[in-house]
Amino acid sequence: MPFALHGIPVSRGVAIGRAHLLAPAALDVSHYLVDEDRLQDEVQRLRSARAAVRTELAALKRDLPPDAPEEMGAFLDVHAMILDDEMLAREAEALILTRRYNAEWALTTRLEQLMRQFDEIEDEYLRERKADIEQVVERILKYLAGAPVLVPAPVPALAADGEPTPGVIVVAHDISPADMLQFRHTVFHGFVTDLGGRTSHTAIVARSLDIPAAVGVQNASELIRQDDWIIIDGDAGLVIVDPTPIILEEYRHRQSERALEKKRLQRLRHTPAVTLDGIEIDLLANIELAEDAASALAAGAVGVGLFRSEFLFMNRRGELPGEDEQFEAYRAAVEAMHGLPVTIRTIDIGSDKPLDARDGRDGRDGRDWRGEEYETALNPALGLRAIRWSLSEPAMFLTQLRALLRASAYGPVRVLFPMLAHAREIDQTLELLARARRELEERGVPFDPALKIGAMIEIPAAVLLLPLFLRRMDFLSIGTNDLIQYTLAIDRADNAVAHLYDPLHPAVLQLIARTIREASHAGVPVAVCGEMAGDPAMTRLLLGMGLREFSMHPAQLLRVKQEVLRADCRRLAPVVDELLVTYEPDDAAAVLQRLSQP
Repeated sequence: MPFALHGIPVSRGVAIGRAHLLAPAALDVSHYLVDEDRLQDEVQRLRSARAAVRTELAALKRDLPPDAPEEMGAFLDVHAMILDDEMLAREAEALILTRRYNAEWALTTRLEQLMRQFDEIEDEYLRERKADIEQVVERILKYLAGAPVLVPAPVPALAADGEPTPGVIVVAHDISPADMLQFRHTVFHGFVTDLGGRTSHTAIVARSLDIPAAVGVQNASELIRQDDWIIIDGDAGLVIVDPTPIILEEYRHRQSERALEKKRLQRLRHTPAVTLDGIEIDLLANIELAEDAASALAAGAVGVGLFRSEFLFMNRRGELPGEDEQFEAYRAAVEAMHGLPVTIRTIDIGSDKPLDARDGRDGRDGRDWRGEEYETALNPALGLRAIRWSLSEPAMFLTQLRALLRASAYGPVRVLFPMLAHAREIDQTLELLARARRELEERGVPFDPALKIGAMIEIPAAVLLLPLFLRRMDFLSIGTNDLIQYTLAIDRADNAVAHLYDPLHPAVLQLIARTIREASHAGVPVAVCGEMAGDPAMTRLLLGMGLREFSMHPAQLLRVKQEVLRADCRRLAPVVDELLVTYEPDDAAAVLQRLSQP
């Protein structure tokens, strides 16, 4: 009997194939006390397993095919750093030596402590990095147990009778990037995971490879059996198990249409993004690393709208990147964009997101990057984060500002400050920027004196104080993810209320529209860089509000461009104005349907 499972759509398209269950390492490991005279042997057993994983990760990276997405190599580097990080390795060994835990018990105990820390992180992307730690631990546990990673065997494209071989759809509790690399010799058409969210590594890899996927499909790995026929509807996050012949035929037709659509979209790479009524729209890319600039250019982006600089600061073992290291990373991104603008956001991290945490016995206390103790906030979403954290660490902030200024000598750089909400925060930020300029001038270091500066609009208070921002800033960027969260008092990390997180809530739309309208009247450029910018279903709504600059993941850019080319802003503007006045909650589908009409 066919049945359907529902998850989170993270990568569009349709996949049809046979299920291959990827068995996780059993985290319910054996627990026993090691004899005193065997403790060093147990430590060595753990080290040997880590060394084996290290060798495997290095081999995977060495053998990356030339056409592998750049994200793959970056994710392998992240896993290698986690593997060697003292917050995992040293503390696990300490549990063996002080409590006589066996290696598996020590490792999973340390994992549980780290997971409590990550559960308190507000930022969705960084919170989901805990999956990387879990995946590294699982690889070590597999070596400790002597069990190889279970991956599909190579499958020929054609069966003996000449018919196409059914594709492999991987079903797992979670999938690490390293595991995904081992699927490259298979007919790998899609994947389904119990865990994951829109910003998990699994989702990022799915988008970069353009592979249909559904994540957060609870209990999928338990309900789906080996070799079950599966359909993944990536647009809806829907998984159909054991479909009827009629359903199969319907989705095969959708697959064919999707393949034709992808070919058509590639023709738009070099087409200017201009609406039917002649309005030019800037489509930019969000990136995490300098190497991502190549993907942005390949997708036809006209610049980088958001470079998340915090990734340079993570997993540093207490040593933050210096001015020169940051400068080289920023310059690499600027030069890779060949004269197109690069918007770099200053570090968006805080006490709820320790850069080198070592938790205490109860899992709540920790140490910051200087080794000083702190207690994590009860509500980290409202705590010391983003610009608040930077202003509390002026030496660190000045180092980053000098590096950003130096990079501006190599191409158009725009500096973006996150989470500003108070006049005094703007004053302090601009004072530190002026100080960084003076310090470089004294050293005779060149930089762009006309460097553009901007503010993230992600707190309702910032929208209410827009005149202040418009007087002091050269541009604005609306961070819709946080703006929605703070407007609706919805913690995106809390599954109990996550269903209330609604980008089409009337209050959210009013704040976005007001920001765009007032910025336009003041002649200040404004962009949207949150998830809404990369959602083609939202494109016409934002165009009707007057938005002229979108920034998104490179894989989303061509579909948004297609919507731009089909849109008429003169028609959309009065429709959106009317909707903002008359829109009733829960009319989301009707709103989008009306805007999609020709």
